Amino acid sequence: MARGATVSLPDARGHFGAFGGRFVPETLMAPLEELERAYRRARRDRQFVRRLNALLTDFAGRPTPLYLAGRLTRHLGGARIYLKREDLLHTGAHKINNCLGQGLLAARMGKPRVIAETGAGQHGVATATVAAHLELKCTVYMGEEDMARQRLNVVRMKMLGAEVVGVSSGSRTLKDAINEAMRDWVTNVETTYYLLGSVCGAHPYPVMVRDFQTVIGRETREQILRAEKRLPDALVACVGGGSNSIGLFHPFLREPAVKMVGVEAGGRGAALGDHAARLAQSRRNGSRPGVLHGTFTYVLQDKHGQIAATHSVSAGLDYPGVGPEHAYLRDTKRVQYTSVTDEEALEAARVLSQQEGIIPALEAAHAVAEVIKRAPKMKPDQVVVVNISGRGDKDMDILARHLS
Repeated sequence: MARGATVSLPDARGHFGAFGGRFVPETLMAPLEELERAYRRARRDRQFVRRLNALLTDFAGRPTPLYLAGRLTRHLGGARIYLKREDLLHTGAHKINNCLGQGLLAARMGKPRVIAETGAGQHGVATATVAAHLELKCTVYMGEEDMARQRLNVVRMKMLGAEVVGVSSGSRTLKDAINEAMRDWVTNVETTYYLLGSVCGAHPYPVMVRDFQTVIGRETREQILRAEKRLPDALVACVGGGSNSIGLFHPFLREPAVKMVGVEAGGRGAALGDHAARLAQSRRNGSRPGVLHGTFTYVLQDKHGQIAATHSVSAGLDYPGVGPEHAYLRDTKRVQYTSVTDEEALEAARVLSQQEGIIPALEAAHAVAEVIKRAPKMKPDQVVVVNISGRGDKDMDILARHLS
């Protein structure tokens, strides 16, 4: 398979232990089965693999560097800190890895139109970019709240020729954008491919998106072995839906000595509605297993089982569910999940910017904030890798308010 190939699969029905599966209207069962068959054939098609690898290299800019952050390491003390620089990819984030794979799959399936949802806008920009490159029509659904705080990415999508549809229902964020995208897909399934942006949704999306994103961890493994002659002691990545983190973690899951930490949005407090921490929070804060957008996973819910409102300063982490493989990894304790607050993430963005000259997306800043807490407590001969999943251009308005 391509650079983003998988090393293992869920079971035949798409379950990771108790999580995952396919909980969708009957009208979507056949399209999902068609998609699963098409993806299986594409994985084995050498021409598909070669074209994807060529685009990842020549169009997206892979491999991305694994950079030893010397100044940040000295500033914090403790472990040596490496940054996986997904922010240097074309479009500015890891999202392009998955969009190239699924865009090629859409063209292979003869679907002339793609639709997508987006929160922070990076997935929407990557989808619009790939659609333009592959001559596909593109519609992107985005909550009006996210459109207001990510205006730059809205302009970028329109510049690339995409139709951007604002969603005014519910909390007007990512959850509601996914709802509208799924309604569109149900209506136009014959001509439309739903290019889902994270490891969420009904089977086969969680495993398919993961496969396209494992290029991150595969490169990291090769690069750290060259740099340090051994594997890292810890991997740290932010978790919204969970694609950048599972992409980093998955090639290391069979390495028990490598600790993995997923960082969620702690928002402005522990009360339901003030955060987006599904795996780091206890049941009393509203996180428990349930069905959201076609998959069984941990979901933030009120006492009546209704999907709860969420909050994060970073639009890409502002989602009440999480990928089912993450739910499984949490329950099996293979990955530790924690959270950091809005203020901690904003401060981490400032620290990384001023120590290394790298302005991270606020999503990635959550992972940096966790490293700022952990690295000083580690030994100088230990190594931690943090995934800088995107760059901070899109967050300048928010960062400017914080600086002032």
